[in-house]
Amino acid sequence: MKKMFFMLMFAMTAIVGNAQKAQIYSTKAGAINGYDAVSYFSESKPVKGDAKFTLKWMDATWYFSTNKNLEVFKANPEKYAPKYGGYCAYGVAQGHKAPTDPEAWSITDGVLYLNYNKEVQKMWTKDQKDLALKADSKWSTVKNDK
Repeated sequence: MKKMFFMLMFAMTAIVGNAQKAQIYSTKAGAINGYDAVSYFSESKPVKGDAKFTLKWMDATWYFSTNKNLEVFKANPEKYAPKYGGYCAYGVAQGHKAPTDPEAWSITDGVLYLNYNKEVQKMWTKDQKDLALKADSKWSTVKNDK
């Protein structure tokens, strides 16, 4: 089952190829697929951003649901941007970039982590401490992978 999952994950990574070249995972909808990074912290849920409130940061367009959230992010983007450039935290721990689902998320110690999907999120949260250490050690290399 895990082997088939990783094969599927690899195939999805190939499909979104151009996004994998950037240090910030971004789609045509923007960073975090157009979701508001601040809302995860302020509302404890993902909220779709509005095209009226955007910011270009780290070569990606970030969308926000309110002007207040835009200003909060602008004042301290590193605090609100997801770890590992918004790529799947579990995938980074495995040594590669993978896309993420804005609905598969967690905040631990004030850090936003995104995952490929809810199933991967379960694997991430089950062993998050060790996986985060692995991902931290691999991110400096993985983030520059094309």
